[in-house]
Amino acid sequence: MNLTATIAGFNFEHVMLNAAGVMCQTAEELDSVLASAHTGAVVTKSATTNLRPGNPAPRYYELPNTLGTINSMGLPNEGFDYYMDYVTKKQSQKPIFFSIAGLSKQENLDMLHQLQDSEFSGLVELNLSCPNVPGKPQTAYDFEATQAILTEAFAFFKKPLGVKLPPYFDIVHFDDIANILNQFPLAFVNTINSIGNGLVIDDDTDTVVIKPKGGFGGIGGTLVKATALANVRALRLRLNPEIKIIGTGGVTSGRDVYDHILCGADLVEVGSQLAIEGVAVFERLERELADIITKKGYSSLAEFRGQLKVIA
Repeated sequence: MNLTATIAGFNFEHVMLNAAGVMCQTAEELDSVLASAHTGAVVTKSATTNLRPGNPAPRYYELPNTLGTINSMGLPNEGFDYYMDYVTKKQSQKPIFFSIAGLSKQENLDMLHQLQDSEFSGLVELNLSCPNVPGKPQTAYDFEATQAILTEAFAFFKKPLGVKLPPYFDIVHFDDIANILNQFPLAFVNTINSIGNGLVIDDDTDTVVIKPKGGFGGIGGTLVKATALANVRALRLRLNPEIKIIGTGGVTSGRDVYDHILCGADLVEVGSQLAIEGVAVFERLERELADIITKKGYSSLAEFRGQLKVIA
């Protein structure tokens, strides 16, 4: 069975990897994802220039009944140089995505300049969608700012570059963001980041369950699958075919992976469920995915990728 994919000339022997923010902050965590026989790549924690401890705890909570998670991590990471050291020294047969999430346009451009001038030969993810840094809005909800940063970035950046997007909720916004993205030679689009600024209340104490931002945080897991699939589908219908899509959000079963691919995803990232189960989740998900593919009579992902049916 062929569970492979290709993005910007990079070959992925397996369709799944971690979502940035989960099992990727330290070298040990990154190594554990790469070591799995059921992952096709690894993505680093979205880096800022300097080390960030992130928001105060408690900042992560698992909802009951496997509904999902809420977090307001606040971009805790070891800093750009830490991940640059890791990716330039790591001898890996699997592709590596270097994710960056500067707190300003200039910080992002500065990191992109460093990546362009470095020996790093993998893929770069420009994260325009972190919802959990107090006082910092998500760039990708500002279409003019998104166009501006991509215009400046592609004036000098020549390595494979993609963007990570927040969820969009209006058809016109799918049109608007696609019109912008199609102007640039993007290698991929990663959709979605968590649904920003949800609120969860503890039944027993009548308090919020996380501390930062008065309890507001990004929602992930089962609750976000429908939104994630809608964004994958909408963007696949609108983006240039050479822009690949990484589907992220709501993946807890092999069927969820299948659905992302059916909507047009080339790769699928696992976030909340990876945090809950650990690296062993990839083996379970791939086994469940393979069972579905076999029952449907397919032998490769390409046979059903993007083949979602609609009601006439």
